[in-house]
Amino acid sequence: MSKINHFKYYKSSPEIIKLAIMYYVRYPLSLRNIEDILHERGIDICHETIRYWWNKLGPVVAKELKKKRTHAPSKWRWHIDEVFVKIKGENHYLWRAVDHEGVVIDCYVSKRRNRRAALKFLRKALKNYQPPKQIVTDKLGSYRAALKELNLIHIQETKRYKNNQIENSHLHFRRREKIMNRFRSMQSLEKFTAIQSQFQNHFNHQRHIEKREHFKNLRQSSVDVWNEVLVA
Repeated sequence: MSKINHFKYYKSSPEIIKLAIMYYVRYPLSLRNIEDILHERGIDICHETIRYWWNKLGPVVAKELKKKRTHAPSKWRWHIDEVFVKIKGENHYLWRAVDHEGVVIDCYVSKRRNRRAALKFLRKALKNYQPPKQIVTDKLGSYRAALKELNLIHIQETKRYKNNQIENSHLHFRRREKIMNRFRSMQSLEKFTAIQSQFQNHFNHQRHIEKREHFKNLRQSSVDVWNEVLVA
């Protein structure tokens, strides 16, 4: 079976489309900012075209990056937390799980912050990975109830300040949310966070725990893999 070419009927080249999507998802830039950046490089693209690209082709590029990943999330410790997100004036909850190195494991959006929502998110996160040795959460009762039902209550940890890893990880999303002037539906929120997590996993390195030379090598390897994706 031949491989589907998702970029076949677009006037712009796949390299320009992928680059525009990467700029928009990875950096806190507006659509018009990216339009100006591309214009400075001699590429005349409307900001609404970029909006269409990331909506239509963002999942395709994210999937390509995911295939290039060489390691699975850590089995040592996971950090789980939820953040409030306003959608049309109503509070929704974005549940996120990261490992101890900041790799995003999964995301989920719900209208409630109860046991049922926590259980659904945990099952979604554990669907493709084995349970870690420790799961760090805050003291929300929904986590305890959900982990108890999954027979994982013995690995829960709720000590103060121990969940700073995911609190810092939320900052990438918050900066992006501000530039986008918030989200208009649960579907668009979940879609964007799924795409953003793949870019974050690919380009993010824990520079504070790596020696400078090792960090530079990791960063360059990420750029090299991205260049492969860009011309694929």
